Amino acid sequence: MSKKSDYEKKTTEFILPILEEMGFSLYDVEYVKEAGEYFLRTYIDKPEGITIDDCVDVSRRMNEILDREDYIADSYTFEVSSPGVERVLRKEQHFLDAIGEEIHVGLYAPKNGSKDLWGRLKSYSNGDILLDCDGQEVSISKNQIAACRLAFH
Repeated sequence: MSKKSDYEKKTTEFILPILEEMGFSLYDVEYVKEAGEYFLRTYIDKPEGITIDDCVDVSRRMNEILDREDYIADSYTFEVSSPGVERVLRKEQHFLDAIGEEIHVGLYAPKNGSKDLWGRLKSYSNGDILLDCDGQEVSISKNQIAACRLAFH
């Protein structure tokens, strides 16, 4: 298991009981390096939406665990956030939950003349998606997808 996936897995294990107690759900955990700095980000959710106070409360409780367990070797910044309206679709469950929704797909190489596609997600299977782009079905394999998110108009 890579350092990244190990940190994400341990963070998930520690934060889930906190979120369950508070009535929140975990949308995602990511450990990333950006501009030479490491970030441990958790995205939390609840049906009526997440507030800044919710993020602060979860962050305080989780920071105690991160300090005590000290399982991340690098210097990093811990962040708690809502996944937002235009949430990133990264995991299988994210895509399955988004079937029927409008999404934006960024591609590594142009397809139908564009590296950016918008459409209604019709299906998801093994990382491959089927989009309805204004009445035209477009099949996209997972190895073509650079990034994907819900589209908010």
